[in-house]
Amino acid sequence: MSTIVIGLVGTSFTLLTSLLVDRLGRRALFHVGGVQMFVSQMLIGGIMAAKLGDHGGLSKGYGVVVLILICVYVAGFGLSWGPLGWVVTSEIFPLEIRSAAQSVVVAVNLFFTFLIAQLFLAMLCHLKSGIFFLFGGWVLLMTAFVYLLLPETKNIPIEKMERIWSEHSFWRGVVGGGGQDCQESKIEEAI
Repeated sequence: MSTIVIGLVGTSFTLLTSLLVDRLGRRALFHVGGVQMFVSQMLIGGIMAAKLGDHGGLSKGYGVVVLILICVYVAGFGLSWGPLGWVVTSEIFPLEIRSAAQSVVVAVNLFFTFLIAQLFLAMLCHLKSGIFFLFGGWVLLMTAFVYLLLPETKNIPIEKMERIWSEHSFWRGVVGGGGQDCQESKIEEAI
């Protein structure tokens, strides 16, 4: 039954994201989902550490609380990293390399999904409740990355993304400030 509930929550929030993404923007949903995922991971880890220890069991009440927190986590994932990981990567690459870049993104995603699936049980046995703190730390890192380094792509045509990257405070030094789109806008401003 819990699998059905978690699946329904994930599907519902992914559908909700499709309705909200163009109104609220990608970054806002990443932030809300990231905070939601981080808090739920920390709370699950805390409950597991306090109530399970090394060999304990959870009472039905705590089991329900953990299920609710897992649903909160899945809802946050459905609002952010689930669908938006695919949306944003389809928007940030220039047309010239978009197909190849998307292929690399998919390959890397599938590789790490496979790796985590293979290692999860061993990690759970060794880290116990610490695994939730580990993944919570990664969620915090991902959310900080979005906050600091990902420009908003809402209502930005793909042709203008090079300009967005060249105007970003960090990426300006990486991609340079002189892309074709940027050069055209400087010429237009001069005229």
